[in-house]
Amino acid sequence: MATRIYATGKRKASIAKVWLTPGSGKITVNGLSLDAWLGGLEAKKLRVKQPLVLSKQGESVDIVATTLGGGFGGQADALRHGISKALVEFDPAIKAILKPEGMMTRDSRVVERKKPGKRKARRSRQFSKR
Repeated sequence: MATRIYATGKRKASIAKVWLTPGSGKITVNGLSLDAWLGGLEAKKLRVKQPLVLSKQGESVDIVATTLGGGFGGQADALRHGISKALVEFDPAIKAILKPEGMMTRDSRVVERKKPGKRKARRSRQFSKR
């Protein structure tokens, strides 16, 4: 078994590079602790920790991650995806727990591009009768 496992998670325009090592449950993102990185965004912290809670590995692995692109929401979901992939590489039996919860699937939804002659992607100009 490798002592350091690497995985990449993606969501929208965000990418998370995740390194997982056996340890005490410390999560470091971009050189900051998870609490310092996300501040008061408690729902996003729970989303990041979700794969660790479901697999009961929260206190047995350390995570070091770097994120780039997008905003905090996309980066948090990319981090969640990367942690899930790293946990499955760490212990293949965890896949049976994470896959039914949708953790192993990359959420590929991205913003639709604006079309010519439209105000947004699909929104047309308001019709004026007079």
